[in-house]
Amino acid sequence: MSDTPYNPKGPARPVASARNGEGGQDARRAERRRDADISKLNAELAAQAALIAGQEVALAHSRKIFDRASVAARIGVWECSLPGEQLHWTDVVYDLFDLPRGTALDRSEIIKCYPAESRKALDSLRSRAIAERSGFTLDAEITTFAGHSRWIRITATVECEEGVPVRIFGMKQDITEEKILSDRMRYLAEFDAMTGLANRARFQARLAQVDASRPLGALLLIDLDGFKAVNDTFGHVVGDECLKAAAERLAEGCGEADLVARVGGDEFAVLLGSHLDRAAVSGVAREIVESMGKPVAIRGQSLRLGASVGIAFAGQGAPCDLFAQADTALYAAKAAGRNTFRIFKTEAGGKGRSAAA
Repeated sequence: MSDTPYNPKGPARPVASARNGEGGQDARRAERRRDADISKLNAELAAQAALIAGQEVALAHSRKIFDRASVAARIGVWECSLPGEQLHWTDVVYDLFDLPRGTALDRSEIIKCYPAESRKALDSLRSRAIAERSGFTLDAEITTFAGHSRWIRITATVECEEGVPVRIFGMKQDITEEKILSDRMRYLAEFDAMTGLANRARFQARLAQVDASRPLGALLLIDLDGFKAVNDTFGHVVGDECLKAAAERLAEGCGEADLVARVGGDEFAVLLGSHLDRAAVSGVAREIVESMGKPVAIRGQSLRLGASVGIAFAGQGAPCDLFAQADTALYAAKAAGRNTFRIFKTEAGGKGRSAAA
């Protein structure tokens, strides 16, 4: 047996060496895992960066499309802080008001572009929207800083934070052409294009609206005497000029009328208010007959027309009967030799007749 003393650490050296080897392998595996995780994170970051870049490109493209569409449609976005009243506009709104883009905005000056009626409507709707935390839409007229008249459509929404209004914002659109077209269509629907007088549709609508708040005094139906002969002899162009001249004389001579209308080819109607008594109405009819009997100078021709007038006073039946009553009186005026007027009168038993004035 060896005399060398026993060293308990001797046999342990090989075990420590093995453990050191295993520890090194664990460290390398951990390092590889970290490298893999870092590579994965880098790949995810790169993917996110690519996605963000793509979104930025798409957003820029969308903004470009919006800007082009906004300019084409003449629609701009506006915002006003509350209660500070600081305005912010997109370029199109500047264009609508004929202001250089980027000009400092003062609402107290901008509001002066609105005529009194539009300003009153805007102030009323705006104040109510702020009080109710709601919004509004308004078609308003403006006079731009360059002196141009325009119509704009304003849409507005109030934004709140913790129940307190902090801003009001929306869009403003140029609707000038739409307004002109709408007014033109309304004009054609209610007025005679040749003479400028109210047409039959507007006349019938007014007749149907007769009530205590809008009473009528009398209806006068006027038929031009001799018009057919002029039209047949000199043609429709001259005939049209005669109609225009007759309409002008009628409008000038019936300044107190509630409505003057062309209700047929050469037939006109005048609605008079209830403030005129029978004598005044008869006076209007007499003036019409005298005015229409004066020569009309058209294209070198001195033409003479005439007028027969039938009168029906309100209160002799339902408003819908007024036209028939005036028509009966008109036929009586023609039967009496034309160039005169007759008044419809109701006899006992409900039958009507027309009497001379």
